Amino acid sequence: MPVISVVTDLEALTYTVTAEFPAPPERIWQLWADREQLERWWGPPTWPATFTRHGITAGSEVRYFMTGPKGERAAGWWRILEAGPPHALVFEDGFSGEDGEPSGELGSTRNTVAIDATELRAGRPGTRMRFVTAFESLDQFNELAEMGLEEGLRDSIAQIDGLLDGAA
Repeated sequence: MPVISVVTDLEALTYTVTAEFPAPPERIWQLWADREQLERWWGPPTWPATFTRHGITAGSEVRYFMTGPKGERAAGWWRILEAGPPHALVFEDGFSGEDGEPSGELGSTRNTVAIDATELRAGRPGTRMRFVTAFESLDQFNELAEMGLEEGLRDSIAQIDGLLDGAA
């Protein structure tokens, strides 16, 4: 499993997932930049994502929905604030209405992704990805935590290994 740490900081209102992968940063960046690859890992295994609008450049807007095991849907949006391929991505994330447009429900989070080369065990080259979610308030943090954000994000990132192995 690629996730090496999960840290909740209630004082800073952040949630940080750190993962390591046996691939170069450019390969990990492609998991974000390529819509088909992103669809294969964004969202927990039982809630796969479909991206209806996708572009990972500053100023771009992304639209997606996840489909649950009983056919239920949860839609979301991203606004790309910064993109520095292959090492950095910053985006705002929130829920969408049925029309796919931002709903304002539960506000939005600011997500910062850092993708850096690192040395894995046994001296092998790899990549460390650090995903930080910053919340607007403690209430927002608690509501999203109750919805399973921590488990969902951890389970989503855990699917990346299968993509790198070509198994997923």
